[in-house]
Amino acid sequence: MDQVVLARSLFGTTMAFHIIFATIGVGLPLMILIVEILYQFTGDSDYALMAKRWTRGFAVLLGVAIPSGTIAGVQLSLLWPEFMKVVGKVIALPFQIEIFAFLLEALFMSIYVYAADRLSRGMRIISVALVAFGAVMSAILITNVHAFEGTPTGFRLVNGEIVDVHPWQAFFNPSFAVSAGHVTVSAYMTGAFVVASMAAFKMLKRGLVEKEYVFHRKALLCGLVVGGLFSVLTAVNGHASAQHLYREQPEKLAAAEGLFETQRYAPLAIGGVTDRETHEVKYALEIPWALSFLADNRFDTEVKGLNEWPEEDWPPLFVHTLFNLMVGFGFLLLAMSIVGFTWRRLLKRDSFPRWMIWGFLFSGPFSMLAIEFGWIFSCTGRQPWILYHMMRTAEAATRTGNLGMLFLLFTGVYLLLAVATIVVLRAYFKRHPLGDDLVGGDLIGGEEADLHV
Repeated sequence: MDQVVLARSLFGTTMAFHIIFATIGVGLPLMILIVEILYQFTGDSDYALMAKRWTRGFAVLLGVAIPSGTIAGVQLSLLWPEFMKVVGKVIALPFQIEIFAFLLEALFMSIYVYAADRLSRGMRIISVALVAFGAVMSAILITNVHAFEGTPTGFRLVNGEIVDVHPWQAFFNPSFAVSAGHVTVSAYMTGAFVVASMAAFKMLKRGLVEKEYVFHRKALLCGLVVGGLFSVLTAVNGHASAQHLYREQPEKLAAAEGLFETQRYAPLAIGGVTDRETHEVKYALEIPWALSFLADNRFDTEVKGLNEWPEEDWPPLFVHTLFNLMVGFGFLLLAMSIVGFTWRRLLKRDSFPRWMIWGFLFSGPFSMLAIEFGWIFSCTGRQPWILYHMMRTAEAATRTGNLGMLFLLFTGVYLLLAVATIVVLRAYFKRHPLGDDLVGGDLIGGEEADLHV
């Protein structure tokens, strides 16, 4: 296999694994903060118990996110040495600041876990808020390096030398705002739907007592409402992202929609398969003029097609499928949240039918698939460039051999970590069943006797 393909496969596998824990690591603290605030303002002890149990799970997931993130950082240097030269001289600021964001998250996570029963109500909320703030800032800062790859600014390459460096200009590159917004709202959406998915899983168990069912129903509705809200915000940000691509990476937008010929009143292609030979998207449902409007809020906007660039500069055409899967899962999740909220709050039903709960069960996996497809689309759609129109991916790749063996070894490590995570979570919550927590522990006035792990 080609050396560049192996390097991309190895790093892509690492990121595909890490992004699961990193995304939940951003979304779950917000859910903990929400139920903590609900508890403090309503006095409903179920919300305090949710914060307690979700924090236990978050601690385990954080223990996997840290080493997998460290592996990703090491692989950046090993697999892409030429790119890392640019990072070291131009865009090192996000990596440096991210250390402080992680320290903030870890510090207040420790305070909340081990000293929650000694904190005032206000300090409990502040502690969780700072955990959530540190988590999202870490994600934004690291993702900013990816944003820089799409819109590299703050330096020039002259005869292979990096000159005229402006680190803050590189930091606040043209993709910074839209990238930061997208990683935030999509992670919050995913964290909420993971909570809803776990609640649905528990509600499908036979023999639940009434208090357990009510507890899981509250968690489910909380996840669906928050997830639905951030689904809408993700869609709004997605529209801004499409307009950003129209201005900054037009061939990526053309590949996402399978558009070959430059045209006004360009249609939006939903579904289908891009055919390189015939220059069309077969079996697609086309919405007339919609792509032009998506690109610049005007139906007569001229959208450039792939034929404007040499074929060797085209992104892989399967990114159209990735883009459609990402968007499709996003709208499916929004529909789930609307159905759940309508059934419980508007129709005021006390229980959900099992077929509906089965649907909610898949909301967590679907949201994670949307994240995975979106990440792959974002990275693959930039190809063949690692620094857009400055440095090709092949130019940045390592020349070291034995990447195939490393790929197999790291894949084995990730499988082992995944199995270990599932085993630890199952064992922990089996020893601490919800029924025991519902009847034990004093949950009055914020003085939980057993909140810390």
